[in-house]
Amino acid sequence: MYTQDTIVAPATPPGRGAVAIVRLSGPRATAIARALWHPRGRKAAAAHDDALPPARRLALGEIRDPDSGAIMDRAMCVVMPAPNSLTGEDVVELHCHGGPYVVRRVLGLAMAAGARMAEPGEFSRRAYLNGRIDLTEAEAIADLVDARSESALQQAIAQLGGALAQRVSALRRGIIAVRAHLEAEIDFADEGLNLPSRQEIASALARVGADAALLHDSFARGRLMRDGARAVIVGKPNAGKSSVLNLLLGADRAIVTPVPGTTRDVIEESMTAGPWRLVLQDTAGVREAVDEVERIGVARTLSHAGAADLLIAVFDGSRPFEEEDARVLALCAGRPGVALLNKSDLPAALLPEDLIARGLGMALMRFSALNADGASTLRDELARVLAALARGAPSDGVAISRERHRDALSKALRAIENARDAALAGMPPEIVAVDTAAAAEALGAITGEVGVEDVLDAVFREFCIGK
Repeated sequence: MYTQDTIVAPATPPGRGAVAIVRLSGPRATAIARALWHPRGRKAAAAHDDALPPARRLALGEIRDPDSGAIMDRAMCVVMPAPNSLTGEDVVELHCHGGPYVVRRVLGLAMAAGARMAEPGEFSRRAYLNGRIDLTEAEAIADLVDARSESALQQAIAQLGGALAQRVSALRRGIIAVRAHLEAEIDFADEGLNLPSRQEIASALARVGADAALLHDSFARGRLMRDGARAVIVGKPNAGKSSVLNLLLGADRAIVTPVPGTTRDVIEESMTAGPWRLVLQDTAGVREAVDEVERIGVARTLSHAGAADLLIAVFDGSRPFEEEDARVLALCAGRPGVALLNKSDLPAALLPEDLIARGLGMALMRFSALNADGASTLRDELARVLAALARGAPSDGVAISRERHRDALSKALRAIENARDAALAGMPPEIVAVDTAAAAEALGAITGEVGVEDVLDAVFREFCIGK
């Protein structure tokens, strides 16, 4: 529930820094700020109603304890009056020095003056409840904070600008237009109105359904843009998997030794390939395990390889084709990825045509993890594979990236299909209208035009305090 009290929280991360921002929002934000912050040189006893700076202008002053008058910090203050603020309420920010103790003291003074510590996401939630943003824009704020690649950043910015909301609203308007015709038929059946036929209703629903299906099917692309992809490095023991990981990361993340089976567990790190984030997983070598620990490691390799978005298959070009190589080829069957014929700095015992003849379908390149030969080409090839995985966006480039969006679109598509079937079967308008209403409600849940408390709780609990 939305309680119209005044909340306070740091809007900057915890820890030491040059500046920390303490944000107030609510009906008493300016009164609390006026009690704490004073222009430089003005005595606490001389403070009056115009002590705060003009709206949206930063001013330098001092934060003082209202009880003792002791100076707590020298700080900037900015006032953003309702309704044109982040939350739609009166908002005040105090830009303090970034020491943890200073921030705690300022928060304590604000709460003693009548503010309450904000819950995670409560500022953004109030912005939504006051009509400043919709739910997709609120989620975009969280995505923007969490962005770890160019693709994630650009998707969050587009969503924050309303691209997804506009697309969903257009779909919902199409459904509502159909429902309006049905309601007119129900209410004014005897008025002789020129209303669409059942076939025309079904065609209109099919068009909206096709557009909704495109957006629904963009989930894989949107998730890849936001979260990145997972690439599992597979190969037999001593093929050079850990060396490939270290080379791609530019750091000695995995232990490399000549001893087969050095890597027993999955090692995970992330990198960027083009605009995409790529999570790399180095795994135990694929072979018949010699002990229980290695058996568990190989089982994890197979499990992670099956769940990966793409594979980086590493073959030892200095050794002839072996049974373990055949197992790696089986893992690669029908999967996207890149194959490396490693150790090209040594005399060749395994040739590219040997792997191709045995059914390798992914791109294959000669490679030397020792000499870094082919490293830049590998990065380019990984970016190409990721771009191929990301294809299939709607023509306007908008994509969904959250399960909540996909579930809502799935419900809308089922309702649209039911309404279309009912229209083609010549069912009464009341029957068709029920399903069109369900479709409109499902679409409205994405942007918050139709909102329920548990949906809001699920969205905003992911936020950090101060957002």
